[in-house]
Amino acid sequence: MNKFKIIRDDLVVVTAGKYKGQTGKVLKVHRDISKVTIEKINLVKRKLKPNQERAGGVVEKESPLHISNVALWNAEENRRVKVGFKFNDDGKKVRYDKKTNAIIG
Repeated sequence: MNKFKIIRDDLVVVTAGKYKGQTGKVLKVHRDISKVTIEKINLVKRKLKPNQERAGGVVEKESPLHISNVALWNAEENRRVKVGFKFNDDGKKVRYDKKTNAIIG
């Protein structure tokens, strides 16, 4: 199983492609295919057949982006974050910002 530095509910910025420069919250991390789904980014239209619970029609939904095309975003400092791993005083593995050594969420 792959280890990623980005997890669900992180704020990320797209670094390459059509949506470069846009920021959003990670909705889901697809570990098996190395992709992330980001809120309101990479929207595609899908047609749904009607069933008893909902009406059919065209629906917009988010499509996954490759994890190499996104980076963690620090909204307070308006910059991308390079993430590292270290152990805190309790012996728990945590993520930290390599520039400021601040622990991330």
